[in-house]
Amino acid sequence: MELRNDIGDRGIKEVIEEHPRIGEILNKYEIGCLECSIGTCFLKDVVAVHVLGDAIEEMIEKEINEYFDNIL
Repeated sequence: MELRNDIGDRGIKEVIEEHPRIGEILNKYEIGCLECSIGTCFLKDVVAVHVLGDAIEEMIEKEINEYFDNIL
């Protein structure tokens, strides 16, 4: 995944804490990071681990990057 601001290289709990909208995006695709108690995965790895396919991964990438385009 090519995510803005190097956000993909940060831990998912930290990312969601700072940007709750990203948690909502992941939840929409049934990636349950909001409920996870560990949260040490990097954002870029979270999507890949769930093996949703290239098309879905691209949609998630696009939504996250659009979110950053709108807040910057």
